[in-house]
This record gives sequence, C-alpha cells and structure tokens, in this order.
Amino acid sequence: MNHRRLKRLCAALPLLLLAIPDGSRSQGISKEVPVNAQAKSYGSGWECKRGFRWDGTARIAITLPENAYLSETSYQSGWECKRGYKSDGGSCVAVKVPQNAYLSGSSGEDWECERGYQKTRASCFPVLVPKNGYLIDSSGRGWNCDRGFRASGNECVAVKVPQNAYFSDSSLTAGWQCERGFQQSGDICLPIEVPRNGYLNTLGTGWKCERGFKREGGDCVSVKLPTNAYLDYSGSDWSCDRPFRRQNDSCALSQ
Repeated sequence: MNHRRLKRLCAALPLLLLAIPDGSRSQGISKEVPVNAQAKSYGSGWECKRGFRWDGTARIAITLPENAYLSETSYQSGWECKRGYKSDGGSCVAVKVPQNAYLSGSSGEDWECERGYQKTRASCFPVLVPKNGYLIDSSGRGWNCDRGFRASGNECVAVKVPQNAYFSDSSLTAGWQCERGFQQSGDICLPIEVPRNGYLNTLGTGWKCERGFKREGGDCVSVKLPTNAYLDYSGSDWSCDRPFRRQNDSCALSQ
C-alpha cells in the first residue's frame, strides 16, 4: 500500500465511526447526563441528584412533608419521617406516646412502657405486685414470687414443703421437689423402693437393674443367656456370637 492511499484511509476514519450505530460503538463513549442527574461516583451510568427521584419515566423533584428528611434508602418516596413521627400516606404524623412510656427503636415509630408498667393497645397500666413478690422485666403478669412462695392467681402463697423435700424455683413444680431417693405422690414424698440387684438412677428419681438383669414389674430378674450368646451393650438383653443368629430364645447357625 503506497503512502497516498494510506493518507486517504486515515482521513475517512472519523466519518466511518460516525456511521456506526450507537449500540455498536465502544463502551468508552459516554452518553449525555440527563437534567437533574449526575454521573455515578463509581462504575458507569448516572443517578438522580439529591432531592430528585426517578419515577420510571422522568426525574421529579421530591416534595418533603413536614417533619421529614431526604433519604436515599427510601426509593419509593425519597424521604423518611424524623424520629418520633411515622408515615401516614404522604405526611408524617407524631407518634402518640402515652403516660409512663417512651419512644423505642432508632426510628421512634413505636413506644414501650417504663419499668413497672405493662402495655395495652394505647396506654400503660401499672403492674400490681403482690406481697412477697417482685417485678420482672418480661411480658405476662410482670412479677414473680419470692423464694418460698408460689403464684396463686394474683397472690403469692407460702410453699408448704413436705418431709424429704426441698424448695424448687422450677415453674414445673409446686414450689418443691422430692429429695434423691424419694418420689412425689400427691403432696408427700414417698421412698423409692429399689429391688434386689437394682440401683437408683443418676437423678435419683427412679431405679435401674444391674448389668445382667432386666426389669420385670418391680423386680430385677437375671438375663438367661443361651449357648453361643453374650450380654449386649444394654446389659439387659443378649446377642449371638458369630456366625450364629438369634432364633427365638436360642442361637442357631445360619442356613
């Protein structure tokens, strides 16, 4: 290719680029930024200026209601209510905080009652703590009974601990539990009768049979081992040695 022909091709190159459709041009050619928009601080494209939002067809100015502020996290309206106010249609209305209550949460759109009060639909009523009771920070009745007392309706009544028992704070008991080796029977604690070749379980609330014995009713009876058998892991049953298999009460060779 001679020098004159190369010169003519270089002169025609700008015209060829203009003839290429927009979708086929290099990504490096930037588009014009629309009115009330600005180039993104990172990446490509543009975004609405502060105080404007995109409604799908145009960039419109955000109209702030009273007691509101511009917010980039609220994509639909472009604004949020100040703390202590909540959105109601297109405005911000004050949260009504009743007596003995305070605004809760970072947004302040709700309220909670102060200690010693319980929340109803629109007010806080005082927790009535009975004699021998105390306030607790939880829902429900808002109080518990002192040790040695239990709740009965709206009162704290003294716990009557029977012989061979002790106070218990468990909500599953009547305020007392039987000592180890005794079991509850109505309002008293009866001794657990451990049979021969048996022993109290870990909690002391019942009994188990020694290894080599099994439970039958209220007794521990010896496990009868057939020929070619051994006590299994439970100690109350047996398995057959290999290559024997269990058949009823004996161990037989596999057919």
